[in-house]
Amino acid sequence: MGIYTQDDKLMPLSEAIKKYVNDGDKVAFGGALILREPIAAIYELIRQRKRNLHILGTAHGFDVDIACAGGIVGVEQHTYVAYEFVYRGGCPNYRRAVEQGKIIEKEDGCYSIIAAMRAASYGLTYYPSHFFHGTEDIKFHPEYKEITCPFTGRKLMAIPPIEPDVSIVHVYKADRRGNGATGAPLIADILMVRSAKKVILTSEEIVDTSWFTERQAAIVPYFETTAVCHVPFGAHPTACYPYYTYDKDFLNEYIEYARSGDEKMEEWLQKYVYSVENQQEYLKKVGEDRLKKIRDWRKIREEAEALKAKLKQEWVI
Repeated sequence: MGIYTQDDKLMPLSEAIKKYVNDGDKVAFGGALILREPIAAIYELIRQRKRNLHILGTAHGFDVDIACAGGIVGVEQHTYVAYEFVYRGGCPNYRRAVEQGKIIEKEDGCYSIIAAMRAASYGLTYYPSHFFHGTEDIKFHPEYKEITCPFTGRKLMAIPPIEPDVSIVHVYKADRRGNGATGAPLIADILMVRSAKKVILTSEEIVDTSWFTERQAAIVPYFETTAVCHVPFGAHPTACYPYYTYDKDFLNEYIEYARSGDEKMEEWLQKYVYSVENQQEYLKKVGEDRLKKIRDWRKIREEAEALKAKLKQEWVI
């Protein structure tokens, strides 16, 4: 974990990515599956043509898939890569990249990733675990070492630390100093922040520091943050509740391109990534109607629940 005490860390996303992410870096993406992934930052990584990144996380989906499509990945180390309940069949770009040998896929489990980040967060040389004995997972991790507990004599597995060069996390609110606030579920976001050398926060809102001091609400404290970027809809098309739900219409369009092969994906990247300079231009491409729809998720849900109750009362369902 680095210590950063500047009073003003607010900068454009393009500047933060250019300044703090280098080719070959180990980069952790916050969020998970279809929730609060730092997609705008990943678009910027692709736009700047970063290369050979070692990307890290637990159970993820769109972020890994689009990173593989954009050619920024050298090593992929996640515990699960798919769209959960949104689509079946996994992530097409990620799968092609692995099958074609374009990236190195490093097998891992949620517990081992978290244990390794805990070790880095706590300043330990390893994190002891009683898992993995009796499994073949250790074949994929020659860096794991069997040790004996000095107190019980029990056999344990020593998991070495994972220290990302950069962790990129999307939050609800941040201030210029780098305090950040987000909501449950936190997934592995806090461990990603604590274990990393540098941290880039993308945030839906920028607020005054008094918002944090009055509420004691800094889940990410300022001194752990390297850069702050104001990026509304920075997780789109994944969800960032309560601000917006995931964009199913956008994902429907995306998945058709992704399933059609590399040439079609290049067309998609040209439309939504390469032909725009920043998040504002990207959101114009997405369209205000789509953005309004995902912002109004509560209203849509309430209407659906009301209809369900009405039909149930009328014995239709």
